[in-house]
Amino acid sequence: MSTLWTLENELYESGVKLICGVDEAGRGPLAGPVYAAAVILPRGLEIEGLNDSKKLSEKKRDALFDEICAKALSYGIARAEVEEIEALNILNATFLAMNRAIAALDTVPELALIDGNRNTGIEFVSQCVIKGDSKCADIAAASILAKVSRDRFMLQMAKEYPQYYFEKHKGYGTKLHYEALRAYGPSPIHRLSFLRKMH
Repeated sequence: MSTLWTLENELYESGVKLICGVDEAGRGPLAGPVYAAAVILPRGLEIEGLNDSKKLSEKKRDALFDEICAKALSYGIARAEVEEIEALNILNATFLAMNRAIAALDTVPELALIDGNRNTGIEFVSQCVIKGDSKCADIAAASILAKVSRDRFMLQMAKEYPQYYFEKHKGYGTKLHYEALRAYGPSPIHRLSFLRKMH
């Protein structure tokens, strides 16, 4: 049994019946929605290579995405749009996406494990797990579903707005992205509140 199950097993042994892991992708980029995923894995399921999505190659994440979707008891993937990020701010928009992802599960979990240190906007019974994507199997699985879903969306956007090279940076604030913004101005999927700091 890998250490990824330590916390979940303790919770299950304490009497919690159903746990989901929740993570987000895309809080930092200058463009595109913020995505969240909620995953309920069968207890103790070992998935080869399951770890924090940031440490995996794109190819490996894509393979794990399919495996997680096939083996999870239930999963939900949701997003908050750029307009919602602008209206609510990124933290509240992230909670909105997380709530939508949990609500998309087949059954309401008794406990949602949220990656990070903030869960004030979560409408379900939840607990924060700092660095959860490298500590909890359910959160690690959610981090992969959220990241792959967002990356795939940004690849679609790269076709609509080729001048920004979204396929290269997925909307993050790279040198190439800032150069494109200076040349072309923002697109409809840019988060204008994130561009105020631009020089």
